[in-house]
Amino acid sequence: METHSTQQIRVLISHVSNHTGHSVTVHGWVHSIRRLGRLAFGSLRDRSGIIQCVLEKELAETSLSLESVISITGTAAHAPKAPGGVEIHAASLRCVSAAAPLPFELNKKTTGVRLDTLLNHRVLSLRHPQLHATFRIQSALAGAFRDFLYQRDFTQIFTPKIVSSGTEGGSNLFPVDYFGRQAYLAQSPQFYKQMMVGAGYERVFEIAPVYRAEEHNTSRHLNEYVSLDVEMGFIRSEEELMDLEQEMLRYMLEKVATECEAELALLSVDVRLPSEIPRIPVEDAQKILQQKYGKTSPKGDLDPEGERLICRYAAENGKPAFVFITRYPREVRPMYAMPAPENDELTSSFDLIFNGLEITTGGQRIHDYEMLLASMLGRGLNPDHFAGYLDVFRYGMPPHGGFAIGLERLTSRLLGLSNVREASAFPRDRTRLAP
Repeated sequence: METHSTQQIRVLISHVSNHTGHSVTVHGWVHSIRRLGRLAFGSLRDRSGIIQCVLEKELAETSLSLESVISITGTAAHAPKAPGGVEIHAASLRCVSAAAPLPFELNKKTTGVRLDTLLNHRVLSLRHPQLHATFRIQSALAGAFRDFLYQRDFTQIFTPKIVSSGTEGGSNLFPVDYFGRQAYLAQSPQFYKQMMVGAGYERVFEIAPVYRAEEHNTSRHLNEYVSLDVEMGFIRSEEELMDLEQEMLRYMLEKVATECEAELALLSVDVRLPSEIPRIPVEDAQKILQQKYGKTSPKGDLDPEGERLICRYAAENGKPAFVFITRYPREVRPMYAMPAPENDELTSSFDLIFNGLEITTGGQRIHDYEMLLASMLGRGLNPDHFAGYLDVFRYGMPPHGGFAIGLERLTSRLLGLSNVREASAFPRDRTRLAP
């Protein structure tokens, strides 16, 4: 049955309470339907929320499948027992697009199905209120990142994603046939953001995908992810970068707490950031892990278990689960990492671990041409392969550095998701290329 209404301007569900006693038209998806004889209660969902609609007489007999797209016109009324305290008494209903039978239910508190099933039906699963909330929060995180940097005179840049060589010596690259020449998908905008600092912009950032041809198939890895990249010139040391990131994260989380209050409540997430994030040299972190947990770490680094334990240690000492790990050895850092001033076998670099997972890598970069050339040669790299990048340092480069935050990892840690794929709208891993 199809009953047409006169044309009215659409009202978002979240705004219906402003129109009580008046006729409104709402559009959305059928979230649930409950029939009681010649009376039916339907829940309609749009991007702003869910509202109860009361259907009477012939409207109650309308055949509606869950997730069909419909338009309802009716009177908005106070209803203390209805979700949100308001409902619509329908006068007319129009089915815009009928839905086929669903592979799983979307109107329960949780989907209750395996992650693979959710990903195989990704567009449908993204309609679930909890998953919908996840990506509203992720959007707010990215927006707050941009806003924070704009306020501090950073320029947003847009760098190539098809490149002639890798940023870290050519490993883990996806090859691309570029008109008969060998090219690759970019692992990172690292070289380009340094070039833009050297081009006189001084402070730059980018929000863009990066690609890693890693064979990992774990809950923490993606082969394509969104990187929030920052680079700034005329820094004194990497401490200035950690100060900036700490302030940035506080701003981002405060904005999310304000803009996504309903989404955070739906996911039962409490957003808090410490006033100071601990900064622990990697050697000291390894000693802590050995003494407190009997944990042996790989040379010069922390493995996934070590990252989880060092966050547990920080939390046990009355601190939140954010930890900067600093002073990594040169052999585990890229060739552009600046040697530490007190020991040139270490670097002025850092990682940020959040709730047991590394979400950031950063540090001060080498800005001296001869030092950078020597670092390349010392690692067996051919400087000719990096000519366009290396040449920039011949013409005056300020002391500089930066960091990159994995957006999906940040989102997953903030929301307590068990798999980083849950924080990617359309994840790409070793086996998944669709949808």
